Amino acid sequence: MGPSSAMAHLYRGELHRMKLWRERLDKTTNWAVVVIAAIVTWAFSSPGNPHYIILIGVATLTVFLTIEARRYRGYDIWRTRVRTLQENVWAYGLDPEGGLVDENWRKRLGDDYRTPTLKISTEEAIAHRLRRVYLPLFAVLLAAWFVRITAFSPSSWIETAAIGMIPGTVVVGVVTLFYVGAVLVALRSRTWHAKGELRTEDLRKRQ
Repeated sequence: MGPSSAMAHLYRGELHRMKLWRERLDKTTNWAVVVIAAIVTWAFSSPGNPHYIILIGVATLTVFLTIEARRYRGYDIWRTRVRTLQENVWAYGLDPEGGLVDENWRKRLGDDYRTPTLKISTEEAIAHRLRRVYLPLFAVLLAAWFVRITAFSPSSWIETAAIGMIPGTVVVGVVTLFYVGAVLVALRSRTWHAKGELRTEDLRKRQ
């Protein structure tokens, strides 16, 4: 089945679905930015406002990250199909001498249409969204929280970090563990399975 009318309509349909899921990702990111901007603004609007509202912002941002990672896994289904068609139909049609990227692409694509499956793990999706969007947002909240507990109280910042009966050392320890975990997930070495993303090096595992 070459680049016929049916294949062209199939490709157009997959592009449309990929675009819709791309828009869903963008909406989640937009809401995350709006929410943390509102939280940081309110936290610094009065010295009497509690500092832990920023930590609530961190928790809220984590929820947005989880939602966006799930959406990214769905987006990758359509993105993978589009890239398969681009690599093995359109690229080959334009330059047959370049050969096929995947000799078994018809079978793989047919199997995927019969039984659609997620191509990447939740951990990889979270790592990708952390690198692209959420790690800088988390860094902004961390900086805002540190300024909030150091600049608005004459007491030690460890004491100021306390939340009710929870000592400041415990709060700081939990925040530190959370951020170390986020950095490790985002930056650890791995084989990336997300298909067709723009990267500085080819980390895609060919199967």
